[in-house]
Amino acid sequence: MVVKARKSLLGGPVAESERFALMLEAVRALDRAASKGVLHKNNASRRKARLTKQMAKVAMAPAASVKGKKGAVAAAKPAASASKSAAPKAAAAKAAPPKKK
Repeated sequence: MVVKARKSLLGGPVAESERFALMLEAVRALDRAASKGVLHKNNASRRKARLTKQMAKVAMAPAASVKGKKGAVAAAKPAASASKSAAPKAAAAKAAPPKKK
């Protein structure tokens, strides 16, 4: 199952829903093998993490199909602005001295 899911992620044109279904089936198979003692639980967890990482790469790939620089910049801006707004709040929380009584 894991090999089939990995090949669908790296391979040619496969529907997104089919990729997700194959990955979900592979994760279930890994969990089942870990619960029965066929695989160590950390080994199964590592394999699931690698599959998830590959799935995330595939999910990010369609953004590259935008033509021209303006489309790519517009797609990247919302993520950048979200991280900028969270950074000052986190810095202010760390910089505040503890209250003394």
